[in-house]
Amino acid sequence: MIKNILFDLDGTLLPLDQEVFVEAYMRTLSRHLLPHGYDPKKLVGSIWTGTAAMVKNDGSKTNDLAFWDHFCGIFGPQAREDEPKFDEYYRKKFPEVKVSCGFSPQAAPIVEGLKRKGYRLILATNPIFPAVATEQRIAWAGLKKEDFELVTTYENSRFCKPNPAYYLEIFDKLGLKAEECLMIGNDVTEDMVAKKLGCQVFLLTEHLINKDNADISAYPHGDFVDLEKFLQNIENR
Repeated sequence: MIKNILFDLDGTLLPLDQEVFVEAYMRTLSRHLLPHGYDPKKLVGSIWTGTAAMVKNDGSKTNDLAFWDHFCGIFGPQAREDEPKFDEYYRKKFPEVKVSCGFSPQAAPIVEGLKRKGYRLILATNPIFPAVATEQRIAWAGLKKEDFELVTTYENSRFCKPNPAYYLEIFDKLGLKAEECLMIGNDVTEDMVAKKLGCQVFLLTEHLINKDNADISAYPHGDFVDLEKFLQNIENR
């Protein structure tokens, strides 16, 4: 019996083309930090390798520490003093990136309906962003962080997708049983890995990411209409 539903954010509740989103994100971040002495090319490279450091995190530290340890290894320990400048970017300039995203009118009603029915909802977005950036993207999707019992961010997580330990950390924090969980996402590699842990899954294909060209027939899949039917079938079991 499904009691807990985990949602991905980017490409799932918040439609976006990953390349377009990343280009807008890196461009606005580089522009904001250029006056503070950060060469754009070096900065972008460090963001990518810092993200890789978070993905490889072995759980010995939170993802934010994994990122900043790597970042300071490139720019020097004094770079940590510039963290407020990054926070300022997310508060003042990151909102400009919203234009690179779409909007799914079905997303918020589905979440709100499931919440009314008593499901425990978790926003299982890959925790490579700080909370301030994640909360804005939640708002862009027409939702709020209070809609979810837990929102994973780089401050409160020690692993990243597709590491199964990312999901196990969520289960441990909230006392969840994998067999009572449903993971909904658009990335075959990052989201459908939850099936290996015993979760039910649904692959949202409107903004499908399938880097390895896997056979998606192994998963229940489709658009938001198909998702609603799938959820109704779960309730009727």
